[in-house]
Amino acid sequence: MPATGHHLDPRLLRAFLAVAEELHFTRAAARLYVAQQALSRDVRRLERDLGTELFVRTTRQVTLTADGERLVPHARRVLDAQDAVIAAFGQARSLLVDLNSPGLVTGRRVLHRARELAPEHELMARYESGLAHAAGELLAGRLDASFGRFAGLDPALRAGLAQQPVRYEPMAVVLPQDHRLAALDAVPLDALAGESVYAGAGNPRTPEWTDLAHRLFEGRGIDVAPPAPLAVGDEEFERIMAKTRNPILAVVGFPAMPATVVRPLTDPVPLSPVSLVWRKGLVHPGIDALRRAAAELSAAEGWLRRPAGAWAPDADIAMMSVHT
Repeated sequence: MPATGHHLDPRLLRAFLAVAEELHFTRAAARLYVAQQALSRDVRRLERDLGTELFVRTTRQVTLTADGERLVPHARRVLDAQDAVIAAFGQARSLLVDLNSPGLVTGRRVLHRARELAPEHELMARYESGLAHAAGELLAGRLDASFGRFAGLDPALRAGLAQQPVRYEPMAVVLPQDHRLAALDAVPLDALAGESVYAGAGNPRTPEWTDLAHRLFEGRGIDVAPPAPLAVGDEEFERIMAKTRNPILAVVGFPAMPATVVRPLTDPVPLSPVSLVWRKGLVHPGIDALRRAAAELSAAEGWLRRPAGAWAPDADIAMMSVHT
């Protein structure tokens, strides 16, 4: 096996070892809670780095080459050493997980499941109210994981972050309970024509959400409401809602606030793409638990299936097909 002098990413060795032990890419991908495409990409990258083929692949079976057989014990030693370092230093530190807002369901459910999967580790919730703000905290090491629309981040921020698609979350609108549309079970998008809908404009923590609203409302005669002071607390929210009467763009499952109703949007059903996001290179058992929890829930509840005719930006759909 040629020596290359390249740094070998332990993640690539973990991908290789899973395939070597399963001799099946689909089973190995399920074991690592990654997409099969991502696993195949990692194995090919390791083969390029080492300058050799590690597997013989046919339509019927996967077998190790001679170089693959030679690599197995070395890969095990490297990963055992990495696990020992994590055990000595990584497990003692709490993992700080941003859920954006107490009212958002997806991140909270993933966190609760991750705690069940890794009860010996402390996963602490934080509320940073927006992935754009949380991204800077992730890169600075003040947060460890967050949830949100990865495609809405500045590319300079994305470059230092990894993501795992979790859910296409159906979007909704929060309405004053006496609004003309409040009596509907679901609100067609066209029915919002002429309305000014609040979507966080001017909030430096949530520009990715405002951008999603602009994309959704474009050509539909719906305006994004101008910037307004952020209402903190139920009393302030109720007062501002009564004063402006602006509908608020939200997601299905968002809890109704005082004197309001939450109605799903339809025709088409707009989707808010949600990814689990963390700092590249971060090694912590809590991240592994979050990734496993996200994969379990996504698969069990069909969170990554897009209903026929649903809407999401093309760039988001492309990014949601990639695991990093």
